[in-house]
Amino acid sequence: MFADDDAAVLAVVVNAEEQYSIWPDDREVPDGWRREGTTGTREQCLAHIDEIWSDMRPKSLRVWMDENAAQA
Repeated sequence: MFADDDAAVLAVVVNAEEQYSIWPDDREVPDGWRREGTTGTREQCLAHIDEIWSDMRPKSLRVWMDENAAQA
């Protein structure tokens, strides 16, 4: 698919759980996802995601763990 095309322009997308992915820049983003603002090659987009996405846990889990840590 698009991930193997080195010439493809991709966009970094993010969902409500603050999970990141890449998507073809010229395609409509699927429901539940929004453009993060970064576009470029596959390598550039993945490097950006690697830099900004340091906590792989979904947002809902992080919130739950934070709330329950206060009770422990």
